[in-house]
Amino acid sequence: MSELITADLVDLDLSADTKEAAARSLAERMVAAGRVTDLDGFLADVAAREEQMPTGLDGGIGIPHCRSAHVTEPTLAFGRSAARIDFGAADGPADLIFLIAAPAGADSDHLTILSSLARQLMNADFTDALRSADRPERAAALIRGEEQSAPAAERTGAAGTEAEPTGAEEPAAAGEPATAGPATAEPAAAGPATAEPAAAEATASEPVAPFRIVAVTSCPTGIAHTYMAAEALENAGREAGVELVVETQGSAGFDKLPAATIAAADAVVFAHDVEVRDKARFAGKPTVDVGVKAGINRPAELIAEARAKAARGEVGAPADGAAGRSAPMDGDGPAGDGFGTRLRKWLMTGVSYMVPFVAAGGLLIALAFAIGGYEIASAKSVADHFVWTETSSWAALLFQIGSAAFTFLVPVLAGYIAYGMADRPGLVPGFVGGYIATTIKAGFLGGLVAGLIAGAVVMAIQRFKVPAALRGIMPVVVIPLISSAIVGVLMFVVIGKPIASAQEAMTDWLNGLSGANAIGLGVLLGLMMCFDLGGPVNKVAYAFATGGIAVSDPSTGSLKIMAAVMAAGMVPPLALALATTVRGRLFTKTERENGKAAWVLGASFITEGAIPFAAADPLRVIPSSMVGGAVTGALSMAFDCTLRAPHGGIFVVPLIGEPFLYLLAIVAGTVVSAGLVVFLKGLRKTAEAEATGQAGGKAAQGGATEDESKVAVAA
Repeated sequence: MSELITADLVDLDLSADTKEAAARSLAERMVAAGRVTDLDGFLADVAAREEQMPTGLDGGIGIPHCRSAHVTEPTLAFGRSAARIDFGAADGPADLIFLIAAPAGADSDHLTILSSLARQLMNADFTDALRSADRPERAAALIRGEEQSAPAAERTGAAGTEAEPTGAEEPAAAGEPATAGPATAEPAAAGPATAEPAAAEATASEPVAPFRIVAVTSCPTGIAHTYMAAEALENAGREAGVELVVETQGSAGFDKLPAATIAAADAVVFAHDVEVRDKARFAGKPTVDVGVKAGINRPAELIAEARAKAARGEVGAPADGAAGRSAPMDGDGPAGDGFGTRLRKWLMTGVSYMVPFVAAGGLLIALAFAIGGYEIASAKSVADHFVWTETSSWAALLFQIGSAAFTFLVPVLAGYIAYGMADRPGLVPGFVGGYIATTIKAGFLGGLVAGLIAGAVVMAIQRFKVPAALRGIMPVVVIPLISSAIVGVLMFVVIGKPIASAQEAMTDWLNGLSGANAIGLGVLLGLMMCFDLGGPVNKVAYAFATGGIAVSDPSTGSLKIMAAVMAAGMVPPLALALATTVRGRLFTKTERENGKAAWVLGASFITEGAIPFAAADPLRVIPSSMVGGAVTGALSMAFDCTLRAPHGGIFVVPLIGEPFLYLLAIVAGTVVSAGLVVFLKGLRKTAEAEATGQAGGKAAQGGATEDESKVAVAA
């Protein structure tokens, strides 16, 4: 097993001035060492990870990292920048840069070493020693744990040969897990002389049980932030006199906390950017739920918040996980994420659970129309009349199955918005409110409002302090009962009718769109579909379109919007595929291979097929994609194209109104985007060539001047 880092992977005078340039400079050392097989492919993976969440940490540290198929073995490269580089940390740019690379299937021993490094980064002595290292060999030895930082060595010597370094100060040896926790992290120098007074004091007064917290930390790659948050929480717990135990759900796997430890805990802290595994284990306890960076940057505040919730008797009921938790949560402020960020996450949770119903139901209905025509919508129930040999019966069957799936759209949307806000107790009132929205014809808009109200009601109920004897029945009986009653009354009697009127007005407005108004809406939807290539903004536009057709008789305006949204969403991958075909020399080998797959992904309406290109070169790819998407959206609306299926790409062309004009709109946007990408990348190549030529010219001129001087001296 090779060493994680060697002197060849250390640059103590990193000259890069941007995080992209820094990553490239350090990655080139990995390539030279034979640990990375494809430089550009690896950097694309690093950039994609950076897009999820900034990797800058307080204290002048940057830790760009990723798991990549282009990495042969877990590797670390270290750079020290005098100019300091911005990695998005709250306290400013970083001077210590650690590029961490892990293979897609890294072994647990190496990943344990990486996790040990992550814990060391929370130790000021370690980072100070790296800042003062004068040779690459010493920096590499410090990181490998073969040399101790000076203050740590002094403490060890002062304590005598029997003293052991603390878990936070001792770098883990190769293949050994890092040990840092409440039991192992006490300063070993505290010998009998200090222990006896403490024991005497304890016997003189009534013993008080410590406040106990269990925590879970995790991040998208499970390499760095996971273990740094654990170390920060453990250190803050010791300072606060709290007994805190952390379960790190990292790339090397995780060991579940014992059930007895969880049962004895007074509160729970989740510092995570991905779904907490087996989350139901922590149900019924006061819970603080934040992003992993909050666990690193403000652990003391999280512990104080957990104690305050326990004192108030607030009880959380964590669910087994929510789709909305997969997105980064950088809650660094006093109250975690801002309201706008939290609102977006709640809505995206509902939309993510609704989309499969839309896709299944919509495609079944579209297939039914393709087989039996649009008149199949008025067919009798197949439960009463079905003939196995009649095509019309099969078409009616598909239509009615799809329609059944569509009836769940608004209840599922509302239920899982409430779930994103209040976890499992929000499901019942959310579904009830969503179903009421369908009965009073409040539609998609009514479902949004019902879900938000249901989640808010449950969150308000959870704030009440209840006796310990009632905590067990609160999430099962009391909260669903009270919240469903409140939401039902509000939807039926108070706000349901106004929302239904607003929904009807919006539908009438969409039906009346024509000319410039329709084209303008097409431009807006096209820009949204291509802005983040499958991200939240893309999903908002898609949810708006599918919500319009998720009824038994959608309006013409809604069908036009659905057509424009799907057409624009197909443009980015198709455009990048075309660009790699006509100007392959502007792209890396990996990008050219991705371009072949992008033909199929784009044709299938999978906008995410353009993400690898955008991650590697966002400033050229994303604006180009947005322009092409806007062109396609505008043309689709101008051509009065319609679409009854919510998905399918070119495979549902027979169900499109004005199919040839629709394809023309897609081709036009694709050509525009591809042309812009080629043009912008060509400018970059030209600029790089000119810079190289100027540098060569200066070097040649300098050489000539030196020769002339030598001649003059000789004369």
